[in-house]
Amino acid sequence: MKFLLSVIDNQTGMADDDEMAAIDKFNDGLRANGHFIVAVGISGPGHASTIDGRGTETVTSAGPLHAINPAQEYLSGFWLIEARDLAEAQTLAAAGSKACNRRVELRPLLG
Repeated sequence: MKFLLSVIDNQTGMADDDEMAAIDKFNDGLRANGHFIVAVGISGPGHASTIDGRGTETVTSAGPLHAINPAQEYLSGFWLIEARDLAEAQTLAAAGSKACNRRVELRPLLG
């Protein structure tokens, strides 16, 4: 099964050196155990734009579609992982949360 681990951030800056080292170690463990698909960081919401091309004219708005709490929390990265089942994915999500020192939302991918 494949899962999305979304990193929920409320920091104003990048992860510090200790956090980056812990994230690198976590990623190495995912790779070594066959769980790793991809991991990326995402720029802050100040760099986001929302595009709606459904109508006759495309509408582009500055800023993110939404945030958990627009003043405080936003998506700052994610992992796509492979796990045997939800229980294993939850264990990996907990380890990822500890490594990046942020909350992580876990969702199964469809299909």
